[in-house]
Amino acid sequence: MVSLLPVSGLDDSQRDLFAGYVEVYAASGRSLFGDDHAAWGADELRVLEAKPDRRTLNVAAVGSDDTVVGAASVVLRLRDNPRAGFISLAVHPEHRRRGVGSRLLAWVEEQARQAGRSIFIVETEWRDRDTDSHGEGFAARHGYQPVQHTLRSTLRLPLDRAALADLERGSGHYALETSVDGIPDAWLENRAELQRRMSTDAPLGELQLEEEDWDAERVLDQYATILAMGRRVVETVARHLPSGRLVGYTQVQVSPETPTLGYQQDTLVVKEHRGHALGLRLKAANTAAVIEHLPQVTAIRTWNADDNTHMLAVNRRLGYEVDAHLCEWQKVLG
Repeated sequence: MVSLLPVSGLDDSQRDLFAGYVEVYAASGRSLFGDDHAAWGADELRVLEAKPDRRTLNVAAVGSDDTVVGAASVVLRLRDNPRAGFISLAVHPEHRRRGVGSRLLAWVEEQARQAGRSIFIVETEWRDRDTDSHGEGFAARHGYQPVQHTLRSTLRLPLDRAALADLERGSGHYALETSVDGIPDAWLENRAELQRRMSTDAPLGELQLEEEDWDAERVLDQYATILAMGRRVVETVARHLPSGRLVGYTQVQVSPETPTLGYQQDTLVVKEHRGHALGLRLKAANTAAVIEHLPQVTAIRTWNADDNTHMLAVNRRLGYEVDAHLCEWQKVLG
């Protein structure tokens, strides 16, 4: 008999239960990608759960022997996208096809409904040249529609520094600036605007997401969260010299859970300044900075919508190779 138990990483009395909850995600990732999997660490999830700009509701599926066999959560953002519930779900590979996933999904959907959410978003992933053998059928059976296909690509490091330097060169109207493990005060106002534009300018497929509300304080809070999780962060921005404004940025984070792997975060060049190879210059400069400041990193991983042809071309130019796929699924209540 499997029971569903709400669990919080912030409740010390549930430390063992939460550890089992986290391990289910790791086991699910290993079943798909082996040692090349990636999953959030317990300490990282605790930091995210404590953020005041969201509610995070977690549930563990526990077997009769007290083993955690499934895990799910729904994140309810409080500052923007008030209709959406962002769901994650995993069932331990040894306990699949027994209805555990369906019960977990029903639980998180009900929590989201009670909170007034009517758009549910969940992801599935699979290896390149394989099929989404578990996620596709499950999501479709529960009323979800595929709304965006994303390619996962990996860049192996180190790279030739001279070649990267050549890619960094470009128009004299723009200058590149890099920061490690922090953000200069002089960036904050423009950086907040770039983050807002990321929510409107980046390809979204058919995801029903709204423009996000960003200011300097929220950018500082984002950095505080990254550092509280024990992550390293390298960011490069592009400054338009005639106006003095930041017009593009790219960021890589490195988790203490996987210290040899960099996670590419956002990359954006605002529409008004595209056509100057700034995306390529930004990513080349930031990659060089990762190699210099975080020499233990042997790969950077990125995710891009399959219709983001420009950024995919930038990635190929740098040497990224596609190794997996991700699908965003969405259910909209009537």
